[in-house]
Amino acid sequence: MTDAEDLVRRARDDNPPGGNRFLGLLEASAVPRERLSWLAGEQWHIVRSDRRSFALFAARFPEPPAGDLFLALAGGEGTALGLLTGFAAALGWTEEDLRAYEPRPLAQAYPAYLAWSALSGTRSGLALAMLANLQEWGAYCGRAANALTARYGLAEEDVAFFRYFAVPPPGFAEQATAVIEQGLAAGEDPREALRAARLLHAYESAFWTALAEGL
Repeated sequence: MTDAEDLVRRARDDNPPGGNRFLGLLEASAVPRERLSWLAGEQWHIVRSDRRSFALFAARFPEPPAGDLFLALAGGEGTALGLLTGFAAALGWTEEDLRAYEPRPLAQAYPAYLAWSALSGTRSGLALAMLANLQEWGAYCGRAANALTARYGLAEEDVAFFRYFAVPPPGFAEQATAVIEQGLAAGEDPREALRAARLLHAYESAFWTALAEGL
């Protein structure tokens, strides 16, 4: 039987961190300020969608530890949404501006796949995908926060959204591993879980690539 920790190692080995052209440009002060509004607008659509997706996962898999983890993730997205409005406000955007923003298709591949997974995916697949990609996503958010304050003059409170995601929630790795174990014990296919990790990683990369389009 496949071990959960072994599955996490395999997922990380199969999806090593890649380059991030957008963040490289951001750190070089080469991203136009209006492009920062793309970042706010895309994330507004992503966070709202992901909150619903995690809540649906919790409804499909309510038993602990899965239900507890997915509800916590949904709650975290709600917190992040409030912080995101602070980032948008620093750019001169209101919530009406965020609602009016037209998202770019490839930037929204990540939440689209997560929404599909919420309907048809497995608990082990989501937990593995989130755990395997967590370190890379957190590092990207930390870099974004540092660049926005150092290069674009934003205050710390303006980048609280990115600081929030830069550090994993306490106990998340243990919770996610337990959910993977729960899913595998229930007969979920480890190959499907590895596929979910691979796809989610690719779709996150597509998000950053879309932000750098034309720069």
